[in-house]
Amino acid sequence: MRRFVTWLAAALISFSSPVLADDHPVVVELYTSQGCSSCPPADAYLSTLAGREDVIALALHVDYWDYIGWKDDFADPKFTKRQKAYAMAANRRSVYTPQMIVNGAEHVIGNHPVDVEELIAKHAKMPDRVSLALSKRGGVLSISAHADRVMPTPLVVHLVRYEPMQKVKIRGGENAGRDLIYSNIVTEWNRLGDWDTRSPLNLQAQVRGDDPVVVILQAPGPGPIVAASRLR
Repeated sequence: MRRFVTWLAAALISFSSPVLADDHPVVVELYTSQGCSSCPPADAYLSTLAGREDVIALALHVDYWDYIGWKDDFADPKFTKRQKAYAMAANRRSVYTPQMIVNGAEHVIGNHPVDVEELIAKHAKMPDRVSLALSKRGGVLSISAHADRVMPTPLVVHLVRYEPMQKVKIRGGENAGRDLIYSNIVTEWNRLGDWDTRSPLNLQAQVRGDDPVVVILQAPGPGPIVAASRLR
């Protein structure tokens, strides 16, 4: 009987413990395309990450597969440029889809969830170096941050907006005939400026609409993401 009670208590803990929001969520960028036949499993996996509080999952659709028969209407040349910049920073000669980049530092094939989960866990355990807070009143976003020590270079302040979900019927190309669901589709990615961490950051930006707002503080390069926060 005692063994049963012990097992029951452990089971209740495992099934009832909520997933708590992390103080420093891990950013996962998925580089994907509606025209890529290997991407739907990665898109589906990103949808599971999109529901987590400890992860900021972002789908950046690239345009270099548009020529094979289907134009991705979410694609933006800026996202292709960002992915290529990551490749150059890592001394890699090419880019591919689906690719996930974890906290700006780890490159991994996007349809390998086990590898991605390991990297998320690794970065979630890293200590905070920067505290970042967001608030929004009307159409004004207020951003504040301070660093526990001065960073070697100023951090880039990025403002990101995304659409939480959209279903698309693919009528051409490698995925022709499929109805695919996409999550956290990045619609805007703007560089607000650079932050010299020798003094606190206090910045305001205009935002429109109800789509979620993400602010990312990242080493130049693009390099590692030092802090990120989101308002939904």
